[in-house]
Amino acid sequence: MRTAAFPIMAGAFILLLVFGGGCSKSEKTNTPTPGDESQAPSEEEEATEVTDTKSAQAPDQYTVELDTTKGPILIEVHHDWSPHGAERFYELVQNGYYSDVAFFRVIDGFMAQAGINGDPALNAKWRENRIPDDPVKESNTRGTLSFATSGPNSRTTQFFINLVGNSRLDGMGFSPFGKLKDMTVVDALYAGYGEGAPRGRGPSQALLQSQGNTYLKENFPNLDYIKSAKIIE
Repeated sequence: MRTAAFPIMAGAFILLLVFGGGCSKSEKTNTPTPGDESQAPSEEEEATEVTDTKSAQAPDQYTVELDTTKGPILIEVHHDWSPHGAERFYELVQNGYYSDVAFFRVIDGFMAQAGINGDPALNAKWRENRIPDDPVKESNTRGTLSFATSGPNSRTTQFFINLVGNSRLDGMGFSPFGKLKDMTVVDALYAGYGEGAPRGRGPSQALLQSQGNTYLKENFPNLDYIKSAKIIE
Protein backbone atom coordinates (compact mmCIF):
# COMPACT_ATOMS: atom_id res chain seq x y z
CA MET A 1 0.00 0.00 0.00
CA ARG A 2 1.38 3.37 -0.91
CA THR A 3 1.70 5.41 2.25
CA ALA A 4 3.59 8.60 1.46
CA ALA A 5 1.33 9.53 -1.44
CA PHE A 6 -1.89 10.12 0.42
CA PRO A 7 -2.30 13.90 0.01
CA ILE A 8 -6.04 14.18 0.11
CA MET A 9 -6.63 12.18 3.30
CA ALA A 10 -3.47 12.85 5.33
CA GLY A 11 -4.43 16.26 6.71
CA ALA A 12 -7.87 15.14 7.80
CA PHE A 13 -6.40 12.03 9.36
CA ILE A 14 -3.88 13.98 11.42
CA LEU A 15 -6.58 16.35 12.67
CA LEU A 16 -8.78 13.41 13.58
CA LEU A 17 -5.99 11.87 15.60
CA VAL A 18 -5.39 15.12 17.48
CA PHE A 19 -9.06 15.82 18.11
CA GLY A 20 -10.20 12.20 18.31
CA GLY A 21 -12.94 12.61 20.87
CA GLY A 22 -15.65 10.01 21.23
CA CYS A 23 -13.41 6.94 20.77
CA SER A 24 -13.66 4.12 23.24
CA LYS A 25 -10.71 3.06 25.36
CA SER A 26 -9.95 0.15 23.04
CA GLU A 27 -10.04 2.42 20.00
CA LYS A 28 -7.61 4.90 21.56
CA THR A 29 -5.25 2.05 22.32
CA ASN A 30 -5.16 1.16 18.63
CA THR A 31 -4.92 4.73 17.34
CA PRO A 32 -1.90 5.14 15.04
CA THR A 33 0.75 7.72 15.86
CA PRO A 34 0.03 11.28 14.59
CA GLY A 35 0.80 11.77 10.93
CA ASP A 36 0.94 8.06 10.13
CA GLU A 37 -1.47 8.19 7.20
CA SER A 38 -0.40 4.69 6.22
CA GLN A 39 -2.82 3.44 8.86
CA ALA A 40 -5.85 4.62 6.87
CA PRO A 41 -7.49 1.94 4.68
CA SER A 42 -6.63 3.59 1.37
CA GLU A 43 -6.25 2.82 -2.27
CA GLU A 44 -3.13 3.97 -4.04
CA GLU A 45 -4.80 5.85 -6.87
CA GLU A 46 -5.95 9.43 -6.43
CA ALA A 47 -9.53 10.31 -7.30
CA THR A 48 -10.36 11.37 -10.83
CA GLU A 49 -13.52 10.71 -12.81
CA VAL A 50 -16.44 9.08 -11.01
CA THR A 51 -18.52 6.36 -12.63
CA ASP A 52 -21.91 5.85 -11.01
CA THR A 53 -23.07 2.42 -12.16
CA LYS A 54 -26.51 1.10 -11.19
CA SER A 55 -26.63 -1.94 -13.46
CA ALA A 56 -26.16 -4.45 -10.64
CA GLN A 57 -29.56 -3.64 -9.06
CA ALA A 58 -28.68 -5.01 -5.66
CA PRO A 59 -31.54 -5.98 -3.34
CA ASP A 60 -32.23 -4.05 -0.16
CA GLN A 61 -30.35 -6.68 1.80
CA TYR A 62 -28.26 -9.62 0.66
CA THR A 63 -25.68 -12.07 2.00
CA VAL A 64 -22.30 -12.79 0.43
CA GLU A 65 -20.19 -15.84 1.18
CA LEU A 66 -16.44 -15.43 0.76
CA ASP A 67 -14.78 -18.83 0.46
CA THR A 68 -11.30 -18.20 1.88
CA THR A 69 -8.19 -20.23 2.61
CA LYS A 70 -9.14 -20.07 6.29
CA GLY A 71 -12.82 -20.93 5.80
CA PRO A 72 -16.10 -19.22 4.85
CA ILE A 73 -16.89 -15.61 5.73
CA LEU A 74 -20.54 -14.53 5.63
CA ILE A 75 -21.31 -10.86 5.05
CA GLU A 76 -24.74 -9.29 5.46
CA VAL A 77 -24.96 -6.27 3.17
CA HIS A 78 -27.44 -3.43 3.78
CA HIS A 79 -28.27 -1.21 0.82
CA ASP A 80 -29.63 1.59 3.01
CA TRP A 81 -26.34 1.87 4.94
CA SER A 82 -24.32 2.79 1.88
CA PRO A 83 -26.26 2.55 -1.42
CA HIS A 84 -23.40 3.07 -3.88
CA GLY A 85 -21.14 0.78 -1.87
CA ALA A 86 -23.75 -1.99 -1.66
CA GLU A 87 -24.40 -1.76 -5.40
CA ARG A 88 -20.72 -1.91 -6.27
CA PHE A 89 -20.02 -4.88 -4.00
CA TYR A 90 -22.97 -6.74 -5.51
CA GLU A 91 -21.73 -5.98 -9.01
CA LEU A 92 -18.19 -7.17 -8.25
CA VAL A 93 -19.35 -10.39 -6.63
CA GLN A 94 -21.75 -11.14 -9.49
CA ASN A 95 -18.94 -10.57 -12.00
CA GLY A 96 -16.55 -12.92 -10.21
CA TYR A 97 -14.05 -10.20 -9.38
CA TYR A 98 -13.26 -11.52 -5.91
CA SER A 99 -11.80 -14.83 -7.07
CA ASP A 100 -8.20 -15.60 -6.03
CA VAL A 101 -7.93 -12.24 -4.23
CA ALA A 102 -5.49 -11.83 -1.34
CA PHE A 103 -5.94 -10.26 2.07
CA PHE A 104 -2.77 -8.32 1.32
CA ARG A 105 -2.83 -5.96 4.30
CA VAL A 106 -3.83 -7.39 7.67
CA ILE A 107 -2.89 -5.29 10.70
CA ASP A 108 -3.59 -6.67 14.16
CA GLY A 109 -5.73 -4.34 16.21
CA PHE A 110 -6.92 -2.45 13.15
CA MET A 111 -8.29 -4.02 9.96
CA ALA A 112 -7.93 -6.61 7.17
CA GLN A 113 -7.84 -5.26 3.61
CA ALA A 114 -8.44 -7.05 0.29
CA GLY A 115 -9.81 -6.32 -3.16
CA ILE A 116 -6.99 -6.28 -5.73
CA ASN A 117 -7.53 -9.08 -8.23
CA GLY A 118 -4.58 -11.30 -9.11
CA ASP A 119 -4.99 -10.50 -12.82
CA PRO A 120 -3.38 -7.12 -13.68
CA ALA A 121 -5.54 -6.77 -16.80
CA LEU A 122 -8.73 -7.07 -14.77
CA ASN A 123 -7.40 -4.55 -12.27
CA ALA A 124 -6.71 -2.06 -15.05
CA LYS A 125 -10.36 -2.23 -16.06
CA TRP A 126 -11.80 -1.61 -12.60
CA ARG A 127 -9.27 0.90 -11.24
CA GLU A 128 -10.84 3.66 -13.30
CA ASN A 129 -14.41 2.65 -12.47
CA ARG A 130 -15.05 4.78 -9.38
CA ILE A 131 -18.25 5.37 -7.49
CA PRO A 132 -19.50 8.43 -5.56
CA ASP A 133 -19.18 8.67 -1.80
CA ASP A 134 -22.03 7.67 0.47
CA PRO A 135 -22.89 9.45 3.74
CA VAL A 136 -21.60 7.57 6.77
CA LYS A 137 -24.74 6.17 8.40
CA GLU A 138 -23.20 3.31 10.38
CA SER A 139 -20.03 3.40 12.45
CA ASN A 140 -16.91 1.38 11.64
CA THR A 141 -17.45 -1.04 14.51
CA ARG A 142 -15.77 -4.42 14.79
CA GLY A 143 -16.94 -6.69 11.98
CA THR A 144 -18.21 -3.99 9.64
CA LEU A 145 -17.09 -3.79 6.02
CA SER A 146 -16.21 -0.57 4.15
CA PHE A 147 -14.54 0.33 0.87
CA ALA A 148 -11.04 1.79 0.94
CA THR A 149 -10.46 5.15 -0.72
CA SER A 150 -7.74 7.43 -2.04
CA GLY A 151 -9.81 10.55 -1.36
CA PRO A 152 -13.32 11.83 -2.15
CA ASN A 153 -15.36 9.82 -4.68
CA SER A 154 -12.59 7.28 -5.29
CA ARG A 155 -13.99 3.90 -4.22
CA THR A 156 -13.43 1.06 -6.67
CA THR A 157 -12.81 -2.56 -5.54
CA GLN A 158 -10.79 -2.60 -2.33
CA PHE A 159 -12.54 -3.17 0.97
CA PHE A 160 -11.52 -3.66 4.57
CA ILE A 161 -12.98 -5.46 7.55
CA ASN A 162 -12.69 -3.69 10.89
CA LEU A 163 -10.96 -5.99 13.37
CA VAL A 164 -11.74 -3.61 16.24
CA GLY A 165 -13.93 -0.58 16.77
CA ASN A 166 -12.56 2.11 14.43
CA SER A 167 -15.07 4.92 14.86
CA ARG A 168 -12.30 7.45 14.16
CA LEU A 169 -12.68 6.41 10.49
CA ASP A 170 -16.30 7.59 10.41
CA GLY A 171 -15.33 11.24 10.18
CA MET A 172 -12.97 10.45 7.31
CA GLY A 173 -15.86 9.29 5.12
CA PHE A 174 -15.45 5.49 5.32
CA SER A 175 -19.04 4.29 4.94
CA PRO A 176 -19.77 0.71 6.12
CA PHE A 177 -22.06 -1.21 3.78
CA GLY A 178 -22.18 -4.56 5.54
CA LYS A 179 -21.28 -6.60 8.59
CA LEU A 180 -19.84 -10.05 9.12
CA LYS A 181 -22.03 -12.63 10.81
CA ASP A 182 -19.02 -14.15 12.59
CA MET A 183 -15.42 -12.99 13.04
CA THR A 184 -13.74 -16.36 13.71
CA VAL A 185 -12.25 -16.73 10.22
CA VAL A 186 -11.20 -13.09 9.88
CA ASP A 187 -9.45 -13.18 13.26
CA ALA A 188 -7.42 -16.14 11.96
CA LEU A 189 -6.16 -14.42 8.77
CA TYR A 190 -2.38 -14.26 8.48
CA ALA A 191 -1.15 -10.92 9.81
CA GLY A 192 2.58 -11.58 9.96
CA TYR A 193 3.52 -9.15 7.19
CA GLY A 194 1.63 -6.22 8.73
CA GLU A 195 1.82 -2.81 7.08
CA GLY A 196 2.55 -2.58 3.37
CA ALA A 197 5.73 -1.31 1.73
CA PRO A 198 7.54 1.03 1.89
CA ARG A 199 6.72 1.78 5.54
CA GLY A 200 6.17 -1.85 6.50
CA ARG A 201 7.37 -5.27 5.39
CA GLY A 202 4.13 -6.19 3.64
CA PRO A 203 3.24 -6.12 -0.06
CA SER A 204 3.56 -3.04 -2.23
CA GLN A 205 0.17 -2.13 -3.62
CA ALA A 206 1.73 -0.74 -6.80
CA LEU A 207 3.55 -4.00 -7.54
CA LEU A 208 0.45 -6.02 -6.74
CA GLN A 209 -1.56 -3.92 -9.18
CA SER A 210 1.01 -4.31 -11.95
CA GLN A 211 2.24 -7.89 -11.38
CA GLY A 212 -0.74 -9.56 -9.77
CA ASN A 213 -0.61 -12.69 -7.66
CA THR A 214 2.70 -13.74 -9.21
CA TYR A 215 4.32 -11.01 -7.13
CA LEU A 216 2.50 -12.06 -3.95
CA LYS A 217 3.16 -15.78 -4.21
CA GLU A 218 6.87 -15.27 -4.86
CA ASN A 219 7.38 -12.80 -2.02
CA PHE A 220 4.54 -13.26 0.48
CA PRO A 221 3.64 -16.96 0.46
CA ASN A 222 1.78 -16.95 3.78
CA LEU A 223 -1.02 -14.59 2.78
CA ASP A 224 -4.61 -15.79 2.94
CA TYR A 225 -6.89 -15.50 -0.08
CA ILE A 226 -10.51 -15.21 -1.07
CA LYS A 227 -10.90 -18.24 -3.33
CA SER A 228 -14.35 -17.20 -4.57
CA ALA A 229 -17.36 -15.10 -3.65
CA LYS A 230 -21.06 -15.60 -4.25
CA ILE A 231 -24.49 -14.26 -3.32
CA ILE A 232 -26.22 -16.88 -1.21
CA GLU A 233 -29.45 -15.08 -0.22
